[in-house]
Amino acid sequence: MTSKAGWQRKFEDPIPLPDGRKLVTLRDAADYITSLPKKESDLLEWQAAIEALMLCSRGGHTMMARIGVMRALNRHVERVFNPDRKETHWGKRKLKRDQ
Repeated sequence: MTSKAGWQRKFEDPIPLPDGRKLVTLRDAADYITSLPKKESDLLEWQAAIEALMLCSRGGHTMMARIGVMRALNRHVERVFNPDRKETHWGKRKLKRDQ
């Protein structure tokens, strides 16, 4: 087994945890998930993250596992649309022929 395969593979960007620690490798993420209470680790989001970690440990892209873990960590965060943000200029440019 090469250093590019298996549970020692590193994420491109470490995953920050709420307590300030970081998950750097697939092994770190697997250990974190297995340390969760059973009731929490049985949630669908964590099960999907576990599946992605297992696939990546066999050679898949680590970004998929990172997305799975991030989605599970942030499952309670509600994304809110901010209508007050600055409007973009896209689609407002006039062509010379229209002037």
